[in-house]
Amino acid sequence: MIALHPDVGEDSNGLLATAARRAMFCAEMCTSCAAACIAEPMDMRQCLRSYLDCADVCAATGRLAVRRTGRNIEAVKLLLEACAQVCELCAAQSASHDHAHCQLCSQMCRECAADCRTSLATIN
Repeated sequence: MIALHPDVGEDSNGLLATAARRAMFCAEMCTSCAAACIAEPMDMRQCLRSYLDCADVCAATGRLAVRRTGRNIEAVKLLLEACAQVCELCAAQSASHDHAHCQLCSQMCRECAADCRTSLATIN
């Protein structure tokens, strides 16, 4: 889709597209994990907060990364860096729980952080 945008031309940036897809998917995974945490018998309030915060940052990052009308490079870079940092915080929080859904979400957050950082170097 990004490559088909009239303003993109030959500058489709596959690594940025990968980071956007991962961020969108991570947002959904974090939201799903938050829902699973609600069903857990223990107090998962801090975990819920981490997942929901991460989901919001990831969703915003994905939206800005695929919006290619005009140029807002600095905002995209800032959001990619913020997304990577928030994902790392969320990964650390979720890794502290033994629940399978938390472990899976932790893995997704680490992958999202890595993709965001990888794509940062490719944005001009």
